[in-house]
Amino acid sequence: METTLKVAIIGLGNIGKVVAKNLVDGKQPVIVATRKLEDAKILANELGSLVTAKETVEAIKEADVVIMSVWYNTIQEFFKTYAKELQGKIIIDPSNPIAPDENGGFKKIIGENESAGQLNAAILPQGAKLAKAFGTLGAASLENASSNSDEKSVLFYASDDNAIDSTVEKLISASGFDALKVGELNQSIRLEVFGDLHEFGAIGKTVNIVDAKTKI
Repeated sequence: METTLKVAIIGLGNIGKVVAKNLVDGKQPVIVATRKLEDAKILANELGSLVTAKETVEAIKEADVVIMSVWYNTIQEFFKTYAKELQGKIIIDPSNPIAPDENGGFKKIIGENESAGQLNAAILPQGAKLAKAFGTLGAASLENASSNSDEKSVLFYASDDNAIDSTVEKLISASGFDALKVGELNQSIRLEVFGDLHEFGAIGKTVNIVDAKTKI
């Protein structure tokens, strides 16, 4: 009998909530946590019996996979605070290193040629493994394009460790998308805002698996 994968979503902003809903729609149980336990309990009540609300430290301890749906500029502190609990975990990073600019848009807050994926990988807790995933679409498209029909949209991902790829792909599939690996984490800049494979970059839209393979 296959062991059920234990997945924790930490952070319940727009992306975290949608990822939780999509996974539940795909029959994947999830643990949800955020700064206020009551907010996690409200979401769990909305999404049903496959969702459990816990304090962040307990959610991480229990999980095999941690989807880190938090602001990029909080990740360094997140890794320090939960360094012990995150040891040996698979960490999925959808973060985008951006902040509002003076013109009502967004600007990159790291170097032009730097990526959140590589910078986060460089400060991982001991034994943890990182995949860049679930961040190539905005929250609206992530919700609206999720489908369990034959014609699915793609979520691109990157990782340095082939051993975790099947787990990442299982979760992308459960969330209603086709998974397509673009390479190692040195390719993660392509998956972040302004990158050529991000909805708010050159690709500009959701794509199916046939079209996606022509882009990588």
